[in-house]
Amino acid sequence: MAEEHDMIAVGDDDVSRVQVQKLANGWGAPVESDWQKLVDLPDVGLAYVFGPHEGMAEKCMALIERNIPFVVEKPLGTSLGELATVRQAAEAAGVPATVPLVQRGGPTDQWLAKAGRPSYQRSSFIAGPPSRYLHNANPWMLDPSRAGGGCLANLAPHFVDLFLRGTGESELQVQSRLSSVLHGQDIEDHASLILTTPEGRETIVEVGYAFPGSPLKRYCSFTSVGEAGFAAVASDGTATFTSTDGTTEVDKINVDSDPLYDPFVRSVARTLEDGFQGLTTLAQLEDVMRPIWRAYDDQHGGREHA
Repeated sequence: MAEEHDMIAVGDDDVSRVQVQKLANGWGAPVESDWQKLVDLPDVGLAYVFGPHEGMAEKCMALIERNIPFVVEKPLGTSLGELATVRQAAEAAGVPATVPLVQRGGPTDQWLAKAGRPSYQRSSFIAGPPSRYLHNANPWMLDPSRAGGGCLANLAPHFVDLFLRGTGESELQVQSRLSSVLHGQDIEDHASLILTTPEGRETIVEVGYAFPGSPLKRYCSFTSVGEAGFAAVASDGTATFTSTDGTTEVDKINVDSDPLYDPFVRSVARTLEDGFQGLTTLAQLEDVMRPIWRAYDDQHGGREHA
């Protein structure tokens, strides 16, 4: 970020946190606990909105009122209604906004695309335990009132997005199952979705905070079948594609999602003057989050996400 932008300020509720001070010192930027003072700084050309999902929409609306372009982390709020309100306001005001759905165009996305438009797709992404959020000073991620949900809201958007983009669809039927059996937290630590398009194309998305704390960080695997053949990616990066004529191609790709944020930030800088052309829009995020919030409604008796 510092290579691409002049960093003018960092905001956090607790400015004494080591992580916050490290960022501020590295960027040579002052730290402010009151985010409203940040949006009122002169000559702000871009804002990154991270932090607790509760209050995200309010921050975004303040930026829209000041005509400041912004990058916002999914899920943008704790309900579909909050996201829709921000999306409508940004569109009406002509304020550019984008979202780091960083799996787009990444190695896994490119490999699965070999199969063509997905008829059936499967994504499994099991990250480390919920306790990691205590260790990295993000305890709010374990509070559903502040995070909106657990692993489903946090991890699944990337893979719902890949399916929507691959199929060219925006509406999905939803079947779901959420569980917190493993860690017994208020948030779910495992979730499964079966999402189906009107014509019957289907994806299974499994996400979780169920992998042990380990240098391996996560388990993941992916498959996609389409008119061109069958593509698969294993947790160690082994990637295979078998075409409809029976020929199999094998390669090794990087399935670590962390490196995908660097090119995203550079894409933000490159497209800032063009309104983030080619990057994720808030309307696309709304399509992604609609089946996810619906799954929470189905599982928890109708919280007003829709």
